[in-house]
Amino acid sequence: MNYNLFKPLKIMRKDNVVLMQMARESLKGKWSIAIPTFLIYIIITASLQGIGEIFPLANLISLIISGPIALGITIFSLNIARDKELKVEQLFEGFENFWTSVGAYILMLIFILLWSILLIIPGIIAAISYSMTFLIIAEDESIDAIEALKKSKEIMYGHKWKYFCLMLRFIGWALICILTLGIGFIWLLPYIQVTTVKFYEDIQVANLANQTV
Repeated sequence: MNYNLFKPLKIMRKDNVVLMQMARESLKGKWSIAIPTFLIYIIITASLQGIGEIFPLANLISLIISGPIALGITIFSLNIARDKELKVEQLFEGFENFWTSVGAYILMLIFILLWSILLIIPGIIAAISYSMTFLIIAEDESIDAIEALKKSKEIMYGHKWKYFCLMLRFIGWALICILTLGIGFIWLLPYIQVTTVKFYEDIQVANLANQTV
C-alpha cells in the first residue's frame, strides 16, 4: 500500500466547508424523500446486524445483501447531488448489479481487515482508499468489482487526507445524534452521503484537470 497521503496538485480543490455547503443546497426541498429513504436504509442495515447477532448463520445473508443496499443508497445520494428524479425504490437498484456490488463489498471488507490486522492506521487508509468504490460502480454499471476498487484507490491518491478531514467535521454532529437516541442520524446520513458525492465529483475534476495541465 502507498502510504504517501499527499500529492502536489496543480489544480486547487474546493474547501471541505464549501463541499458541505453544496451538499446542503442539494438537499434543500428533498428532505421529504431523503428522510424516509434513509430511514428504510437504516432499518434494513440495523436489522441485518441484529439478526446476525442472534442467528450467526444469518451473517451470510447480511454479507450478501449489504453490498446491493450500499450501492442503492449511493445511487440515491448521487441523484440528490445531481438534482435528478428521486424515488424510494432507488434504494434497491443495487440489486440490478448484484454480483458486482456483492463482490465489491466483500473485497473491501477483506482488504480493510487485512490492513487493520497490521495496525489501525493502515486499516483507516485502506478504508479511505476504497471509499469511492460504490460511486464508481453507480456511474459505470459495466465495471467489475476489482476494477472499481482499483479505480477508487487511484482517484483517491493525493486526496485521502482531505477526505479524512472532511469526515472529522461530522463527528460533532454524530455526537449530537447520539444524544437524540440516534434519531438525528436520519438527517445526518443523507448529509454525509451527499457531501461525499460532492467530494467525489470535485476530485474527479481536479484529477482530470491535473492530467491535462
